[in-house]
Amino acid sequence: VQLQASGGGLVQAGGSLRLSCVASGRTLNNYKLGWFRQAPGNEREFVAGIRWNGGTTIYADSLKGRFTISRDISKKMVYLQMNSLKPEDSAIYYCAATAHTIWSQLGVPSSYEHWGQGTQVTVSS
Repeated sequence: VQLQASGGGLVQAGGSLRLSCVASGRTLNNYKLGWFRQAPGNEREFVAGIRWNGGTTIYADSLKGRFTISRDISKKMVYLQMNSLKPEDSAIYYCAATAHTIWSQLGVPSSYEHWGQGTQVTVSS
């Protein structure tokens, strides 16, 4: 599975962005997709995850209510809608995919076999 993220950019605090991640290669049946972010000097942080079959979602507790993950099966796309953005949301955002990880481990970066290249999000105050 190859992943390519896009949609990052510069936005003012309080604004919104929608990130996209397109998957290519094998079918995503039974895969789980996730969004992570990493700011300079910080560890990679889980943002949200989604089960490709069924669309069940999971979020980092601190981001619930502001971020929404979704997928478009026909387009093999995963989205991250980010609202009410804050300067501390600035980071490189990565999409990732796993075929083997159990649901409870979706927040662990090493659980994922496939990663996209990342897209930069910068929120100005």
